[in-house]
Amino acid sequence: MPPTYGMYEVSASINNVENKKIPLTEDFQIDVPAVMAQITPATKMIFVCSPNNPTGNLLNKKDVEEILASFRGIVVIDEAYIDFSSEASWSTELSKYRNLVVLQTLSKAWGMAGIRVGSAMADPYIISMLEKIKPPYNLSLPNQQLAFEAMGNVNQKEEEVKLILAERERVKTKLQDFPQVKKIFPSDANFLLVRFEESKPIFDYLIREQVIVRDRSSQINCSNCLRITIGTKEENDQLLKLIRDFYQA
Repeated sequence: MPPTYGMYEVSASINNVENKKIPLTEDFQIDVPAVMAQITPATKMIFVCSPNNPTGNLLNKKDVEEILASFRGIVVIDEAYIDFSSEASWSTELSKYRNLVVLQTLSKAWGMAGIRVGSAMADPYIISMLEKIKPPYNLSLPNQQLAFEAMGNVNQKEEEVKLILAERERVKTKLQDFPQVKKIFPSDANFLLVRFEESKPIFDYLIREQVIVRDRSSQINCSNCLRITIGTKEENDQLLKLIRDFYQA
């Protein structure tokens, strides 16, 4: 449901699986009637990204519940950014929906993207099917050890999440001071989707200054939008200074 994470489509294409796109509404929520209208007997999975990437917002729970209750296939909810949200994980609903699969990762809040470790939580029957098709050595021992070590220090992760959330609000407030910033979308993630008067000039300038943000202008309903990841205070200060310098030049 674009705009969303591009790897769902990539993975489908690699496996020669047809991919149907039903755009989110203008406020980046699920168009439930449009989704239901596209379901056929051949439809196997529906992917839901919540909090969504690149928009940052949670998708309405009632909309997701309607799809879970009426669709006979598998509903995959990607929760890569759930640690930055105040809402509970959909993993708490697994006993209610046998067709629900919840994906999480150590790449975001845990700060361990380099080890490529995540998890899938689902009904035991679905997990048993995944066990039959996964490679026998899909996760190396060093990666497992690093993952267990990280998860043994939940307090540190929670403290870092608090810092990121505080910085997210500070950066949002500072960006609102620029008249060239037209809209900052609500975020439950560790980034902000920001609409600029013209995004390309500021994007190109930041690239030249070796500050990387994501240009999402080509995605539906994201014209002139940049996705800005929240970094350390020093990194965020550098970003804000560069934007200020660009517009004051």
